[in-house]
Amino acid sequence: MRVNKDDQVLVISGADRGKRSRVVRVDKGKELVTVEGVNVVRKAVRRSRRNPQGGRLSMEMPIAVSNVQVICPVCTQPTRVGVRFGTDEAKFRICKKCGADIGQISPAKK
Repeated sequence: MRVNKDDQVLVISGADRGKRSRVVRVDKGKELVTVEGVNVVRKAVRRSRRNPQGGRLSMEMPIAVSNVQVICPVCTQPTRVGVRFGTDEAKFRICKKCGADIGQISPAKK
């Protein structure tokens, strides 16, 4: 999966299509991402010690990783993400539009 926590993403399908926001959580096993302010649902919660008021809470639910596209920090455009190996065999994510490094995936081999 080429989407990481704290990446800026664009939602490309669903009810929140067109929103740009930050990734809060990534579930690699189920291929889901939780995006800030996207797919917000209301959940009824009983009163408890943890939640003394009770009532309805707003929660962000995860969406499929295929419904988001990473925004390149250099060219600020939604882009596909590629992989490149550095000279020391470190693995980097790159922007397919401008070729800029988005972040490191794995460190250099010793």
